[in-house]
Amino acid sequence: QVQLVESGGGLVQPGGSLRLSCAPIGFNWDRYAVGWFRQPPGKAREGITCISNTTGGGTTYYADSVKGRFTLSSDNSKNIVSLQMTKVEFEDSAVYHCATLRRCAGPPRDTDTDHWGTGTLVIVSP
Repeated sequence: QVQLVESGGGLVQPGGSLRLSCAPIGFNWDRYAVGWFRQPPGKAREGITCISNTTGGGTTYYADSVKGRFTLSSDNSKNIVSLQMTKVEFEDSAVYHCATLRRCAGPPRDTDTDHWGTGTLVIVSP
């Protein structure tokens, strides 16, 4: 089975922090960029961040909605990409998906993806 798996979602208070992780299952993702998308309830999916490679030292992109609060990084030794969320806001509540991308050169787009995870739910609530 070839897919991505996300972990780390849950309930977090406004202003708090949460760390999401993404890992590949059944394939080598070294030649891919990786992005995160999120879909709040009843709203469209949004590409919020991406990193140009999974092996370390990649360039990153952040949407304005998360810039300065979220940090995306790759750990080649653990074969994961992590999304550190800080200063979370109610508007950050969503299902978060990671996906492999052919490139990271701006907002992640569905049309640039090859593999997806099933998502992890983040709820921001007091």
